[in-house]
Amino acid sequence: MARAIQPSLDCTAAPRIDPSATVVESEIGAFTDIGPNWTVLESRIDDYSYLAGTDGAVIYTEIGRFCSIASHAVINPGDHPMQRVTQHHCTYRPRRYGFGSADDEGVFNWRRSRRCRIGHDVWIGTSAMVMAGVTIGTGAVVGAGAVVTKEVQPYQVVAGVPARPIRMRFPADVVAGLLSVAWWEWDRTMLEQRFEDLNDVDRFLEKYA
Repeated sequence: MARAIQPSLDCTAAPRIDPSATVVESEIGAFTDIGPNWTVLESRIDDYSYLAGTDGAVIYTEIGRFCSIASHAVINPGDHPMQRVTQHHCTYRPRRYGFGSADDEGVFNWRRSRRCRIGHDVWIGTSAMVMAGVTIGTGAVVGAGAVVTKEVQPYQVVAGVPARPIRMRFPADVVAGLLSVAWWEWDRTMLEQRFEDLNDVDRFLEKYA
């Protein structure tokens, strides 16, 4: 069962989770949305982030605030133990096949140890895949269909298979200013008061950086 994060906001709103979604042992923040047929396993999704469309998966992952994750994206798909004679999961799920009475928790703990970390205000495009242990910095963009195998810097745009840097969203001084303000940490009252400024980068930095 999902348990809601106690958000650091002046007002709260319950997450909206589609009845067809599967959410297991995860923390789901305020103003979040989880679409149809998504799977969320042992993960944290913070305030205002959403899993759009259908049929994606978030596994062993920390997701910040205001993230936009598109349909069919997969974050932290399961790795197989390639060093064994067989990669098949019969070696770590022997109960399923009658080869043993207990599953190999070491494999599952190994997967859990390689968590993905997604910063704030990250956009992950349709059918993108983020591999185990990868960190994606705040403000980054992952193009549709990309396979991310390495760390993505804050406000960097990556695309391709494997994903490679395409450009930065903003010049270095703008990135530094946005990171210093950390607007995603503002409480609800402050967000409401300054909401219109989110549409104009120059005005925003002039007022708050």
